Amino acid sequence: MPDLDRETERRLAAGLYNDVWRLMDLPKRRPEQDDEMLHAAHASRYHWGNVGGPVNLARGEWLCSRVYAVLRRPEPAIWHAQRCLELLTDFGGGENWDEAAACEALARAYSVAGNKDEKKAWLARAREALKSVANPEDRQPIEDDLKTIK
Repeated sequence: MPDLDRETERRLAAGLYNDVWRLMDLPKRRPEQDDEMLHAAHASRYHWGNVGGPVNLARGEWLCSRVYAVLRRPEPAIWHAQRCLELLTDFGGGENWDEAAACEALARAYSVAGNKDEKKAWLARAREALKSVANPEDRQPIEDDLKTIK
């Protein structure tokens, strides 16, 4: 493996994360773009693992879960969402909205899996976690995401 200085690797991790969003936001993706999106999410998580703290790892797991949910692959979506919540629980840190985002990821993943009971439980837990998020700019994106879970 080539040695990357920390700042280059941090920029790579963040750039990959942002590129995943660019791909997710496409109105229609080709199969090779789905592949690119999936691999970029994992690559971002990998590089954050080298240069980030626990919250970066958790957010990387959240992104992987979201990509798998978008691709309608429930088992890895659930796994990565659970890993996100585990990291937040085990190591703490992050912003007060991180827990709500992890719960949103679990609700979305269980929705993709067709498990209505788990989806409802995680939606409720996400809404409860959002009560501690005072800043509307932090709260609104998660509230908007929750509305998209079918």
